[in-house]
Amino acid sequence: MTASSKLGLDFNKVNRARELARDIASDVQKFVEHHTTVSVERTICRLLGIDGVSEAGIPLPNVVVDKIKEKGLLGDGISLYLGNAILETGLSPQEIAEGISRGELDITELPMRNVDSIKAVLEPLVDKSIAIIKSNREKRENLIARLGEGPQPYLYVIVATGNIYEDVVQAQAAARQGADIIAVIRSTGQSLLDYVPYGPTTEGFGGTFATQENFRIMRKALDEVGEEVERYIRLCNYCSGLCMPEIAVMGAFERLDVMLNDALYGILFRDINMQRTMIDQFFSRIINGFVGVIINTGEDNYLTTADAYEAAHTVLASQFINEQLALIAGIPEEQMGLGHAFEMNPEIENGFLFELAQAQLAREIFPEAPLKYMPPTKYMTGNIFRGHIQDALFNVISIWTKQGIQLLGMLTEAIHTPFMSDRYLSIENARYIFNNLRNIGDEIQFKEDGIVHRRANQVLHEATELLEEIKKLGLFGALEKGIFADIKRSRNGGRGLDGVAEKTENYFNLFIPKMLEGEKA
Repeated sequence: MTASSKLGLDFNKVNRARELARDIASDVQKFVEHHTTVSVERTICRLLGIDGVSEAGIPLPNVVVDKIKEKGLLGDGISLYLGNAILETGLSPQEIAEGISRGELDITELPMRNVDSIKAVLEPLVDKSIAIIKSNREKRENLIARLGEGPQPYLYVIVATGNIYEDVVQAQAAARQGADIIAVIRSTGQSLLDYVPYGPTTEGFGGTFATQENFRIMRKALDEVGEEVERYIRLCNYCSGLCMPEIAVMGAFERLDVMLNDALYGILFRDINMQRTMIDQFFSRIINGFVGVIINTGEDNYLTTADAYEAAHTVLASQFINEQLALIAGIPEEQMGLGHAFEMNPEIENGFLFELAQAQLAREIFPEAPLKYMPPTKYMTGNIFRGHIQDALFNVISIWTKQGIQLLGMLTEAIHTPFMSDRYLSIENARYIFNNLRNIGDEIQFKEDGIVHRRANQVLHEATELLEEIKKLGLFGALEKGIFADIKRSRNGGRGLDGVAEKTENYFNLFIPKMLEGEKA
């Protein structure tokens, strides 16, 4: 026990859990270091200035990387062949990509230059790209310093019309109503596409396609309304799925502030191959860390398939693992929006106290993290009055336990995509509760050996035992066993495994050391 714990936590046990998670993450990283993916290599193409689509509408980064993949050369990495092509042809990466797309150039057939000279010709392009990303981070910091922003918990709301221009209208209205973060929900199924759509889009399904142009349009709109309301408005999107690092770098170029970037979500809920996902998440998190993006993890989703009371310890165990994987990628705790959710069955006696214990537990174990707290969804019904009360109780726990990011529940959650009026009622609900209970957590202690104490310590104990088991199995083995969310996945199954390659001795990625060094600085 420590005097700082309101829950009477045994921090020796917390330290043990963290140590186990570190070992689990390190084991995964050994695998990651020796492999690359088509998405990682396409991300390097984008960072080197390749953009646009071919005459057939195929993104040029795909055209370029597919060329080396077809020849069985993906393990060499695209940097080797692009840098060599620049030396041999005198063309820019964009011109090389266009030449490949027209069938005029095969970069795998060119005479190969010295690797040191190849790295030297790429160095200025790498530095230029990093400078752009760094300037976006500085611009965000300057805008926040000038305009200010809302206090934590940030009020986080979604827009999901499918049309980026309609999303802009809804997003600006939400900002005027008091929202601090706007999340543009992605079109259903985009995470399963092994390419990123191009240009502005108006016909998404259940959300709007994540494209660089859509990012630019929404960023501009939020900057405009931010000046109007004199508050910086953060923009969130999703870099999960088969294009995880590509979307991260598009967000870096367009100054997104928050990214859904969980290490396990795509494996569990989209059946994306676990090997592919673990490699992709590393590079995506390096980019997000470097640009100052707050990542959101997806532990809340476990509780939509598993029982929130029985599986609470799996949420905590996953938070520990996500924390360690993020640290390996250079993300500081201040940028870790570790996820959890208010998803217990409302019929459980003292369910509010169990939810309170879980939220306070996360806050004490991850004291600097802007924890992302998700609203009730599983037990929402068409009864909007009961739903609004459930959301209010969720808001009470959030302000009580000092959560960082509050995705607001909507009273019509179980009925339709929220109207602007629904969103206003949710924002009004949260602002009222947050204002009236701002310091409740500073005023109230928990009864020693009471319900909240016992529940928190039980969850910590079970999470530590689970991490002991995961360490023995390895993370891949644990995923095969269905430890998280009651979902089993195969190490060699799911989508995207054909896009994984073992690195050869020729492989290099100049961005990783520069970004990691920049994050440390």
